[in-house]
Amino acid sequence: MRFDEILSNDDLLDALYDMHFDECTPIQEQAIPPVLEGRDLIAVAQTGTGKTAAYLLPVIEKLVSDGWPTDCVNCVVMAPTRELAMQIDQQMQGFSYFLPVSSVAIYGGTDGSTYEMQRKSLKQGVDVVVATPGRLLAHLSMGYVDLSKVGFFILDEADRMLDMGFLDDIMQIIGRLPKERQTLLFSATMPPKIQQLAKNVLTDPAEVKIAVSKPAEKIHQMAYICYEPQKLSLILGLFDKSDYKKVIIFSGSKQKVKELSRELRRKGIKAAEMHSDLDQNNREDVILKFKAGQVNVLVATDIMARGIDIDDIELVINFDVPREAEDYVHRIGRTARADRDGSAITLVSNMDFPRFRSIERLLEKEIEKIPLPEELGNGPEYSTTPPRGGGQRGNRRGGGRRKHGNYSGNNSKDGKRRYGKSNPQKQKSNHAETEARPAGEKRNHRKYYHRHRSPGNNSSSASAQNKKENN
Repeated sequence: MRFDEILSNDDLLDALYDMHFDECTPIQEQAIPPVLEGRDLIAVAQTGTGKTAAYLLPVIEKLVSDGWPTDCVNCVVMAPTRELAMQIDQQMQGFSYFLPVSSVAIYGGTDGSTYEMQRKSLKQGVDVVVATPGRLLAHLSMGYVDLSKVGFFILDEADRMLDMGFLDDIMQIIGRLPKERQTLLFSATMPPKIQQLAKNVLTDPAEVKIAVSKPAEKIHQMAYICYEPQKLSLILGLFDKSDYKKVIIFSGSKQKVKELSRELRRKGIKAAEMHSDLDQNNREDVILKFKAGQVNVLVATDIMARGIDIDDIELVINFDVPREAEDYVHRIGRTARADRDGSAITLVSNMDFPRFRSIERLLEKEIEKIPLPEELGNGPEYSTTPPRGGGQRGNRRGGGRRKHGNYSGNNSKDGKRRYGKSNPQKQKSNHAETEARPAGEKRNHRKYYHRHRSPGNNSSSASAQNKKENN
């Protein structure tokens, strides 16, 4: 389906044409009509399906066509991270380029001038506020933010916000909103806590569910079955044998991210870390250096698994198996973008077997297991069936249960755990970067759609460009 079949505003369609948005993705095709009808919506769709446009486009059209006031906040979009809030705001600015619809991104980790700009926008009134929960609450507590006229409330990546502990913040914000509003909830997964949230904040919602897509076929997925202390040596060996220019290594904790990036730098590898302890300026600096090639390896928590659009990542390494199978898809989806090839390697310790089995069940296939290098010795034997009793105990040889932070099994004199030599015998947007239209080319989406719309002729390349959106 094409956008001019479900949207009517000419200026909005002009913006979509200039941004190379031609055909709707499935989530857009199914979500936009009920939103235009004024219904609440619950949508299950993973990152990269085009869901940002699925809620922004109908909201923009309704703001213009229904004559909403311009001196107050009309729409609030909640996002779990600063990076995602910034990207949503960038999408918003692109979609509303030819329209009198304003927006502002509200997030923490900024300097005084940025905070003051946020304060003025909220005080004077702005059509769409895209915010992280904590920073919006901080502004609300100062008494100059009026949300009493908000007509649209949108929760993006709701499951991730709840995982990050934002439920209380979200409920406080909802308490400041009028009861008569349109609420849209988007989530990559639908665990019981999201179902309960939807029950509490939505009224007779339309439901849209886009099946979790499998990773791109161009991603070569591999795994090492290893003991925990072998992981660092495996990573160092990979960099010794190959000259990778852009690699992301995911870990499940900030502490591991910090220690691993430090060890990589100690070995002469241009590595940087990305986690929630960094302020906004540092995060932006790290991303810019990574894009420019000044940093080759980015060691990150799942803050980088969604909402970051970098097309030329060659390799993704899962230092830890993610807790949720869907997170594995998000992580490795950072590579093989824009029709490029890519690789993903997961380091699977014996304690990770249950989680790794759930990933293979989701993918409906076995991931290729690579033999360990001879110098590392043997790893644990991978089992595709849970142990009797359903326990997850590791054996002593594999390291068993370890205290947090014990990666090497070696204790230093100061009592801190440090990486050490492994010894398995002893232990375990569619439009992020859009080319400009040729000079002098007129914006005429009606002629464009008519010219390219013949029976059975749907532009797959345009659809693929649209699906590049990364929320």
